[in-house]
Order: sequence, then structure tokens, then C-alpha cells
Amino acid sequence: MKEQIKQIIQQASTPLQARNLLREYLQARLLEFIQERGLFRSWIFQGGTALRFLYGLPRYSQDLDFSLDQSDASYDLNQAIAGIRPWFEAEAYEVDLIIKNEKNVKSAFVRFPSLLFELGLSPHRSQVFSVKIELDSQPPAGGRTETTIIRRPVLLNIHHYDQATLFSGQVHALLCRNYTNGRDLYDIFWYLSDPSWPAPNFIYINEALKQTGWSGPQLDQNNWADLVAEKLEAVDWRQAIEDVRPFLERVSDLNLLTKDNVLKLLATRSREARKHG
Repeated sequence: MKEQIKQIIQQASTPLQARNLLREYLQARLLEFIQERGLFRSWIFQGGTALRFLYGLPRYSQDLDFSLDQSDASYDLNQAIAGIRPWFEAEAYEVDLIIKNEKNVKSAFVRFPSLLFELGLSPHRSQVFSVKIELDSQPPAGGRTETTIIRRPVLLNIHHYDQATLFSGQVHALLCRNYTNGRDLYDIFWYLSDPSWPAPNFIYINEALKQTGWSGPQLDQNNWADLVAEKLEAVDWRQAIEDVRPFLERVSDLNLLTKDNVLKLLATRSREARKHG
């Protein structure tokens, strides 16, 4: 399988793109592990990497994010993914895991020491390349799920949130983060640029807002776009654009990622909601 990685990264035009392609390949292999271990029976794929793998989001994503289908604060992530090391070692990878199992959002760093050096992407044998897995063991209620078969590059049968629930996760991140990163802005712009993408799942997003101590109004069809627009007024757009730049397939997309364009798309959503409300 390392030969396949070498072929993939040969397509890269820059060292940064090579690392993005490497991370994406390892993400796909980790999804393959999750599938083979039957974890998709209880794990739900979400977040930016889900958007990329399932719907072709044209930016690279760093983490693999999941929720449990039923809340279980005692869920043992360590036991669930303990087989990752021997699974990769069987293909001559050097792998170690750092797992944090104590909080409601459990996490693991799957680390590949010396892989960058082996692939000619770093002069330092000691440099570690890692992929982070996060699992929300107490997700908001109301999420709706689907199952989709994809090939990226291995065949995967993915259990994931539906489009409205995925969109809700992005709106929640924008409204509740103490900061707004460029990936948040790019993703909301990407969602809004597709008029057929459904509105957020309001049951799910209001449960999520409740979990994070939201003090604003309950979101509904008529006010969500206005609340997001209000939040975006305070964003440092120059800083946000520089944040997302390294992750984009097409840097030219940044010419369109402007405050005016995003606010226009939100205003369109708001008008359409009131027209049909």
C-alpha cells in the first residue's frame, strides 16, 4: 500500500499538497479500518472530512469526526480502535496511538513516525505525521442519518449524518466558537452556494446550542440565516482567508470568498424562507 501512496503524492505540485494528499489517503484507510471493525453500526461520520469524502468539498480536511448514534459517556474509544496499530503494521507502517478517553468528546492521534521521511516529504526521520479521530459520545438529539457507498480510493459504506444535519453542525460551529476560522467560512460559503442544499435540521441544531450554553433565540426557518449573518459581521476576513488558503484545491476560490458574497447568499436564504413561511 505504500506504493499506492507514492503514486498518489506524485500528482502533487507542491510539498504542502503532497502532505494533504497523504493525510487524505490515511483518512481513507482509517475509515476502511472503522468499516471492517463494524464501528459504523454505532459511529456516525460528520464534519469537514465527511463533506469532502461524501459530497466533494474542494478543500482538504485534517480530522476524522464522528458521533455515537446513542449517547454513552462511558464508551471506551481505546478498546474500539486498539486494532489500528497491528492493522497498519501488517503493511509495514510504524504506528503509535495517543488516546484521550476521559471527556465526552473522545480523541485519538494516530501517529506515523518516519513516514514523511520515507516518502521524501521531510529531511527529518523523527518528524511525526498524524491523523486525529474525534468521537462525540454525547451528541445532540435529533440527528438524521444515511448510508452511502463511496470509493476514496478504497470502497467504503459510510454511515453519516444527512445533508440538513451536516449543515446544522457547521451553523452551530459558526455561532458558538469564540473565534471563526477560515475553514468555517469557506464551508458555510460552499453550503450556501448550492441552492438545493436543505436548510439546517432545527431539532438537532437547537439541541446542540442548548448543550453549549447558547443564550440567543431558538433557531428556526425564519431567523437562522440572519443570526449567521450577524455573527459574520465581526469576522476578521483577511485572517480567515489566510487560515483556509493551505487547504484549498483551488486557491482562486478565495477571490469569491468575500463578506459581501456570503451575506448575499444568506440574504437569499432568508428571503426564500419568508416567502414560503
